[in-house]
Amino acid sequence: MLTGKKILLGITGGIAAFKAASLCSKLVQQGAEVRVIMTKSATKFVTELTLQALSKNPVYTDIFDEKNPAAIAHIDLADWADLVLVAPATANIIGKMTAGIADDMLSTTLLATQSPIMLSPAMNVHMYVHPAVTRNLAELVSRGVMMIEPGEGLLACGYTGKGRMEEPETIVSVVTAYFNRLEKVSHKPLAGKKVVVTAGGTIERIDPVRFITNDSSGKMGFAVARAAQQLGADVVIIAGNTQASPPPGIAITHVESAIDMFEAVSALWEDTDILVKAAAVADYRPKERAAQKMKKSGDTMTLELVKNIDILETLGHKKSSQFLIGFAAETDNLEKYAMDKLRRKNCDLLIGNDVTAMGAGFGSDTNVVHIYDTNGLALSLPVLSKEEVGLRILECAVDRIAGSSE
Repeated sequence: MLTGKKILLGITGGIAAFKAASLCSKLVQQGAEVRVIMTKSATKFVTELTLQALSKNPVYTDIFDEKNPAAIAHIDLADWADLVLVAPATANIIGKMTAGIADDMLSTTLLATQSPIMLSPAMNVHMYVHPAVTRNLAELVSRGVMMIEPGEGLLACGYTGKGRMEEPETIVSVVTAYFNRLEKVSHKPLAGKKVVVTAGGTIERIDPVRFITNDSSGKMGFAVARAAQQLGADVVIIAGNTQASPPPGIAITHVESAIDMFEAVSALWEDTDILVKAAAVADYRPKERAAQKMKKSGDTMTLELVKNIDILETLGHKKSSQFLIGFAAETDNLEKYAMDKLRRKNCDLLIGNDVTAMGAGFGSDTNVVHIYDTNGLALSLPVLSKEEVGLRILECAVDRIAGSSE
């Protein structure tokens, strides 16, 4: 399954380094070409000779030990890899990556590579939840670094909790799934499809200088639009109020209010194959919009609101062949509210996220989502960049569209 893939395996100095030997072996068995970089601390747990025998390649530990005078090793390895996998990834290497420190063979190579990077963290539970580590992990994810979340259980230190490096079999399956996704993207499964994505928050005017809105930045919608473009679709963005730059090369229509957004979506509805309603649309608008700036008077002011049109529900009950994806940002009872929304609004997929969760919420470069279909929870994703989340959402849509046409 990994035949011909070039994987650079970084091993750092945690007790979980013993699992890296099995991981290396399993990657090679799957057909990957594996080269290994070990930190000096890693060599205290497992020997270079072990990894050399398993990978059938020289093992690199010292940045000043140049094995080939015709090439600078850390640059050569950085350019060579299809994927850089660090397992285990200690808090130390995570901190170095975040800060851009390059003081050994592995950290220097990580700084030099343009290849995708995947980390499998492993550390004591208290270290894993330390604010410095969670901040560093969130920063790396926002840069596009992929994470394999550690498992929970008895740790070598005697504590029980989250921080145990995932098992080699699981890591191999994650790596395989990553390359399968790349293969799927290369085949452009949405070629010939029209995908409409709404993004940002709507603005409901009170008067010419005041309005009601929300914290939506547009980042999630823009990420979905980029993913649709990568998968070959003809993409249109309908954007409300945003705090992010729209992706280049994609047609965009700017709107202000919920009514404006409904009209813009409706104009494209008949020719739409997939509609992704990532925008945060205001539920209510002021009943009266003042033509002039309202002047202050008295200690209180009463503002009467009326209900806006529910774009998702309206189109959900009008759809024929369209595939409809909705979003639900919640603070509690996520599954209950998400499934209720999916059914009431006749969605094909509903993307639920708890905006109070670490790494999720408006304005963040990362998200934590749960994808629901009519059967319930279809896919639960850890903290990922919004770019990666967008791709995963559309992969789910592609699989279901393909299944319904068979």
